[in-house]
Amino acid sequence: MAAEPLRVLACGDVEGRLEALFGRVRAIQGKSGRFDMLLCVGNFFGSTSETEWAEYRTGAKKAPIPTYVLGANDQETVSYFPDISGCELAENITYLGRRGLYSGTSGLQIAYLSGTETQDELAPAYSFSAKDVAELKTSLLSTPNFKGVDILLTSPWPRDVGTFANSAGEIDTKKCGSKLVSDLAASLKPRYHFAALEKAYYERLPYRNHTVLRETPQHVSRFIALADVGNTSKKKYLYAFSIVPMSLMDPAELVKQPQDVTENPYRKSRKEAQKTKAPLYAEEEPACQFFFDLNKHQGKKRPSDEKERGNSQPKQAKKPSQPTGPCWFCLASPEVEKHLVVSIGTHCYLALAKGGLLPDHVLILPIGHYQSVVDLSSEVVEEVTKYKSALKEFFRSKGKRYVLFERNYRSQHLQLQVIPVPLDHCTSEDIKESFIVQAQEQQIELLEIPEHSDITQVAQPGTPYFYVELDTGEKLFHRIRGRFPLHFGREVLASEALLALPQRADWRRCAAERAEEAAQARDFRRDFQPFDFALRA
Repeated sequence: MAAEPLRVLACGDVEGRLEALFGRVRAIQGKSGRFDMLLCVGNFFGSTSETEWAEYRTGAKKAPIPTYVLGANDQETVSYFPDISGCELAENITYLGRRGLYSGTSGLQIAYLSGTETQDELAPAYSFSAKDVAELKTSLLSTPNFKGVDILLTSPWPRDVGTFANSAGEIDTKKCGSKLVSDLAASLKPRYHFAALEKAYYERLPYRNHTVLRETPQHVSRFIALADVGNTSKKKYLYAFSIVPMSLMDPAELVKQPQDVTENPYRKSRKEAQKTKAPLYAEEEPACQFFFDLNKHQGKKRPSDEKERGNSQPKQAKKPSQPTGPCWFCLASPEVEKHLVVSIGTHCYLALAKGGLLPDHVLILPIGHYQSVVDLSSEVVEEVTKYKSALKEFFRSKGKRYVLFERNYRSQHLQLQVIPVPLDHCTSEDIKESFIVQAQEQQIELLEIPEHSDITQVAQPGTPYFYVELDTGEKLFHRIRGRFPLHFGREVLASEALLALPQRADWRRCAAERAEEAAQARDFRRDFQPFDFALRA
């Protein structure tokens, strides 16, 4: 029998407006029935609280619902909290404490952190430090079989919560909020995270708590920021929801992924933390639906059932297939526009893109006829890698980083599009975010794949896909199952978020005279010469 869900209300900054808050709660309960609890984040008390509060503190009035609040965010309101470790402030109104985990008889687990972030090691009564967050994380993550918490309550927003997400309006999530709260949310994996202080309502799209293709699926998290009670802009300050405690849920139901789920906004900080610190709990089981083990070194294949490791015969080198008709990119073909070629290796060549997004937009192309990267023989892959390294060095010498993408869909011959972006224009995180967000807007699931994995580990020959690679080695992948916008990669790079060249999103509108193309190719060939390994062969 399914567990009965709890009905919960969450509230933003009350700022002492108790009559307004509890009047609204009574009205909601009158229309919708009784709720089990009210959770308040942000400033519960304000500068004019004393008169209204005295009636509740003395028992003259009573909160209509069990109410749980966070502590002070400034020195002015510290005196309202007589016991820093948590206490009952009035009948039906409980101060949770500075930090900890509240577990009700229902099994619902609520993690909480009071105050605002401070850099001081000895935090004042209205703040929390890195030490406070570390101790809270340690106490929870050391719990056997820890999977996350049902609810996380903090007053500040987590920094970067808007990454990969819908807009937070006037709030700049890259500057607003606390990095320590981001770190806490990334570790505790709350199903719901409530915050306030910014006098704004923001319900972020749900985000994943696992790495797709590497870890087994986990539950999603939802971040909701709430405005202040009684605000004149009528921004939402009360949020009603039903929740079955995680411990009572069917595991398959718990990890269901909604259609609008996004990547985890804190993954960059998590990666940095993992580089400097051993994980406190066991890693998830890796995904096993692929032919390669994604946790092994690149290119190492698991043995098949028929062959034991060490007994298998060396694999025959792949030979290029023959095109079914005229090919614009096979180097021996008369259709190739050879005035655009800027470097020729043994198995691959470089050519400027026709109608390029930029004058130094180049293509890495196999000399023979291969449809996609996953079809390439090992020696062609090796030379593609050499060209990537040479182009990285070349573009970095000019203060740029490259973005590479491949669309294996409605194309005959492999074309690796390589487009440089100025280093001072945007970071690699900005580029990834732009691709993921713009993919989500078009209902395209663009997933990050492990840094040390290879595209051949997630796609078999003949599989349509779209693939992005940064010169840092970070990769994004989409398996195409239906229609796909042909200019998607170029449109993202041309968008206002990156190169701000929307008028050049379609190559057909960027045609140049042959003489101009030849001049651009000569310039590129001259500048690339010191980096061109093919000239030293």
